[in-house]
Amino acid sequence: MLRIGLFLLTNFLVLILAGVIMNALGLEQILAQNGSDLNLTSLLVFCALFGMIGSFISLFMSKWMAKRSMGVQIIDPDKPSSEREQWLLDTVTSLAHDAKIGMPELGIFPSQQSNAFATGWNKNNSLVAVSEGLMQRMDRNEVRAVLAHEIGHVANGDMVTLTLIQGIVNTFVMFFARVVGHFVDKAILKNERGYGIGYFVSVMVAQIVFSILASIVVMWFSRKREFRADEAGAQLAGTGAMISALEKLKAEYDMPSDMGETFTAFGLKNGKTGSFQEKFGHLFMSHPPLDDRIQALRNF
Repeated sequence: MLRIGLFLLTNFLVLILAGVIMNALGLEQILAQNGSDLNLTSLLVFCALFGMIGSFISLFMSKWMAKRSMGVQIIDPDKPSSEREQWLLDTVTSLAHDAKIGMPELGIFPSQQSNAFATGWNKNNSLVAVSEGLMQRMDRNEVRAVLAHEIGHVANGDMVTLTLIQGIVNTFVMFFARVVGHFVDKAILKNERGYGIGYFVSVMVAQIVFSILASIVVMWFSRKREFRADEAGAQLAGTGAMISALEKLKAEYDMPSDMGETFTAFGLKNGKTGSFQEKFGHLFMSHPPLDDRIQALRNF
């Protein structure tokens, strides 16, 4: 969830900035011809340009954003400060070699929840981080399986594929938001000169709404890739260890605590919290339910 969440947050902020830049440069006005006509071809080109650029900026910022927002302490590969850090370095080095990727940066972040993530703009320039909580609760075979899962994300190129999908999503979010803004400004408010305040307000509101709806596509992709990363983790660290790690996560998140409630929203915990989630909540989950992932590994 951290990997996807940080990417989506960065992407959303970049999209907002892109909209501000388009307004400041007067690009929005170029899209209005003859006072009221909308040039859809020009609009689509502008949106594709800014949408794809925004997505790739998010990708290139992913490591920087993750380090600072999560407080990741990078382990110095030349001077590990403890036996635990040395073990993590040796383990990730071995997994990266087996997965045929470059050695990632490796770090630990201060969270009591059992968690880990991988991010980065290519297979040979990535970051893998684990939480203090995960290191405390799992044995080393299980930690190795979690690390193998994250290495699997890197080896499968999930961040790059996510970026391409997000770029396409951005294009249509920006495109349809501006179509809605044009309709409100011209057809409803009857503005005949350029674009008025109604256009800009409508675009911002529509872009937020469409971004939320478009996240369904991104979350669907994320759920599919989690199964692939689980398979990679099983191949690198053993199916038994991968299943054991997921079962420990399930036991943790099923506990009646604030931690359990937090991870309900991430789709890691099975349960019902209302009619909306029962019907539509699964569409916004970044991860498949843990029971489904465990069963898939047993059938793998």
